[in-house]
Amino acid sequence: MEQLDPQACYRALQTRDARFDGRLFVGVTSTGIYCRPVCPARGAKFENCRFYASAAAAQEAGFRPCLRCRPETAPDLGSWRGTSNTVSRGLALIAEGALDGEDANVDRLAERLGVGGRQLRRLFKQHLGASPIAVAQTRRVLFAKQLIHDTRMPMTEIALASGFGSVRRFNEIFQTLFRRPPSAIRRKSVQSLPEGSVAATGVMLKLRYRPPYDWTAMLDFLQARAIDGVEQIAGDTYRRTVVHDGQRGTIEVGHLPAQESLVVTIRFPSVRALPAIVASVRRVFDLGADVTTIGAHLAQDPLLAPLVAERPGLRAPGGWGGFELAIRAVLGQQVTVEAARRLASQLVDVCGLGVPAEHRIHPALALAFPTPGEVVAADLAALGMPGSRRAALLALAEAALADPHLFQPQATIEETLSRLRAIRGIGEWTANYIALRAVRETDAFPAGDIGLQRGATGQDGVRPSPAALHIRAEPWRPWRAYAAQHLWAADPAYLKRSFR
Repeated sequence: MEQLDPQACYRALQTRDARFDGRLFVGVTSTGIYCRPVCPARGAKFENCRFYASAAAAQEAGFRPCLRCRPETAPDLGSWRGTSNTVSRGLALIAEGALDGEDANVDRLAERLGVGGRQLRRLFKQHLGASPIAVAQTRRVLFAKQLIHDTRMPMTEIALASGFGSVRRFNEIFQTLFRRPPSAIRRKSVQSLPEGSVAATGVMLKLRYRPPYDWTAMLDFLQARAIDGVEQIAGDTYRRTVVHDGQRGTIEVGHLPAQESLVVTIRFPSVRALPAIVASVRRVFDLGADVTTIGAHLAQDPLLAPLVAERPGLRAPGGWGGFELAIRAVLGQQVTVEAARRLASQLVDVCGLGVPAEHRIHPALALAFPTPGEVVAADLAALGMPGSRRAALLALAEAALADPHLFQPQATIEETLSRLRAIRGIGEWTANYIALRAVRETDAFPAGDIGLQRGATGQDGVRPSPAALHIRAEPWRPWRAYAAQHLWAADPAYLKRSFR
């Protein structure tokens, strides 16, 4: 494991430095507890502190999560992703449940990432201080702990929602970690919340981010692209319908700037879908980005420095689902944002299924975005699009049906782009755009985009070619996706003309 400087870590602990929240965890040998650096508890002596780069490493070392600072509420930072893209992609897949269930297999995960099982374990140990299995188990425990603290869901549902194979296993792990059953750590303050299942009452969770966060820019982006019946922006709140494993429900996302968090309300018929839905919210709203680190890197370039200074909290919005984002990208080729939005709304009218009334947060959220199978079975002639564009939609849906992992991280960004470009109607720009928004490749960069070329035009007025822009963007690695977002955001007129 990469060594942390104990003296520097201890100074961060003594000053409760919020800059290290999510980057650093401290295990206290005298109590057997691990904490965030911002923990309000009295500081431990230096000789009793052990410092870890992840909660999983602290937990694997035998420490249990603190009940006061609650490690499960720390920002889920992704700033280290530039160090190891393999670990980054592995974590993304683990967050989506790749190591949940009885058949969890690190070697299969490693194969999807293009490395051997031993290599993947070594990389996780080097960068996180814990094995992939330990990371997955810590994620389950901390998610369960958050549900226990913040909701009145039944314990059986919490066990299922957290990815535990059985309620017995769930109880055993909590008894081992906390020396008490799960129900004993539930806070009294949740007694005012409605009691019941996710399907009956919904569930509300807070998801922390590391500030700054440009919430207005995020809502503006989503509102310009909101699909009728699927999405709705009301005041300072975003709502949408969601689909998981053939079931349909809705979510609502709001902003709590004083708590440096988003608050998400989920109404869904299956409790097992909660981790996937939360992972999607994190992806869409880019909660894992350490924009301070990213901005500092990009601001070294004189072209980007003023853009970063103007919008320090700008994020790169993600796609709710890979297939949905890819369809949006194809619909938006060479048309305006509004035209593409109308086409997407028409597509949903043609083949999107209804959302049960009991799972709607708002009556207007009546339709779910179609699945690949529903698109394949639909008559797309009603969209009034050129035949080549309809063929591209069908090819995309067929590819998604053939490969369930099509829009998940591959071994390298080059492999991701190659697999996308192999689909009929997906060119270089579209592949990079899908990689940026849906796959969350932080280094994806559609250099052929006219808006990026215009944004990178120098004082001489010469617009760079795609090849020249690729060279120009080399110093921006591994955050070229965020450089692209700054260039796009700096040109509102362009954003109105293109489905970005």
